[in-house]
Amino acid sequence: MLVAELEMDCCMKMAAELRGWWRQKREDLALQQREPTKQSFMIPSPVEDKDVKLSIAEEKALRAQQCTDEGFKAGLKAALWACVFSTVPTLAAVRFVPWAKANINYTGQALIISSATISTYFVVTEQTMLECSRKGNIIAIEKSRAGAAS
Repeated sequence: MLVAELEMDCCMKMAAELRGWWRQKREDLALQQREPTKQSFMIPSPVEDKDVKLSIAEEKALRAQQCTDEGFKAGLKAALWACVFSTVPTLAAVRFVPWAKANINYTGQALIISSATISTYFVVTEQTMLECSRKGNIIAIEKSRAGAAS
């Protein structure tokens, strides 16, 4: 019993340290995003805000954030569908197929469903992010060619 309590204390300390580290990272990121890009006491109107040209690094960061968000949404949506479409046949097989009824326990069922869901999430997220990145690169190349031609 004493060993289990020590292990639990150790795990709780590690979780608290990890939570503190993650909180600090989030605060640092929030501070970086809050820093003003240009010093002005005037509040820009929406028209003035659109006229401000972004630097290349800011454009890349904005595109990367958009691609990441798009990939996350597409991956989550695909994972939810994969979960549904892998749960139904798995549970049906366990109830009606004699071999599956004898050999696949609850843990096996959970592994089948979760592996299908997780793999679908990562594959769709990566594909969506790459597709978004390619679109952004094509648009950037077209802009640079149009700027060089004029």
